[in-house]
Amino acid sequence: MIITLNLILTSMLTTLIWVIQVVHYPSFHFVEESRFSSFHSFHSKSISYLVMPLMLFELVVTATLFIKSPSNLLVISSSLLLVVTWSSTFFLSVPCHISLRIKHDPKKIEQLIKTNWIRTLSWTSKMVLAVYLYIGVTHE
Repeated sequence: MIITLNLILTSMLTTLIWVIQVVHYPSFHFVEESRFSSFHSFHSKSISYLVMPLMLFELVVTATLFIKSPSNLLVISSSLLLVVTWSSTFFLSVPCHISLRIKHDPKKIEQLIKTNWIRTLSWTSKMVLAVYLYIGVTHE
């Protein structure tokens, strides 16, 4: 059950981060400066309602997997990737968003897009591990 939840949550977050990376963040460049503040406020609030519960649930699931299988290499790697994702979120993405909340800044948007690749690739890698973990458990 926990392995299935891990795969579902990680897949949902991976899909979401790819849409944000490829479509949504680049669209920041196309919002008029005069409307950017309200657009960014809407984005931040709306995306938080979607992402934060999923991320918290993923944290609980990953921690549970780690507690149950602390020596499983897939679980250890997955847990480390979650640390990378959370660190990147709070130390790179959140500061960019705080800055963009204050003012429209094309350089800060580019920084957000570039640093978001860390989360995108980390979640993607975690999803691949989740697939292997799921296949390994369901074929035992």
